[in-house]
Amino acid sequence: MISQTAKNEKRKRVHTRIRRKISGKPERPRVCIFRSLKHFSVQVIDDLSGTVLVSASTNDKELRPRIGNGGNVSAAKEVGKVLAERAIAKGIRSIVLDRGGYLYHGRIKAFAEAARESGLVF
Repeated sequence: MISQTAKNEKRKRVHTRIRRKISGKPERPRVCIFRSLKHFSVQVIDDLSGTVLVSASTNDKELRPRIGNGGNVSAAKEVGKVLAERAIAKGIRSIVLDRGGYLYHGRIKAFAEAARESGLVF
C-alpha cells in the first residue's frame, strides 16, 4: 500500500522551505501566520533578536466580541486590520509575509489584503 502523508506534515515541509529564503530583520520584520479550524493568529517577529514585536489573534479579548467565529474569512480580515494598527503604532510599516506553508488563498489572502489596506507594505 502507498503510505499517505498528513496534510500538516506536508505544510510543515513547505514552511521549512519558505523559511530558508526569508527572515525578519529589525527594519523589515517577518509576519508569521498560523490558522486552525477555530482560530487565526499572526505575529510580527524580529528573527535576529528572536523577539515577537506585535501579535494579533481571534483569541484576543478585544477581538472576540466583534468576531464571533474565528475560523472564517471575515475574522481574518479583522485580525489583519488590528495587526496593522498595532504594528504602525510601534513604528513598523514594511514587513515580510510568511504564509506558514498555507496557500495564498482564503483566510491568508483576506488577512494580507486587509493589512495592506490598513497601511502595511509587503
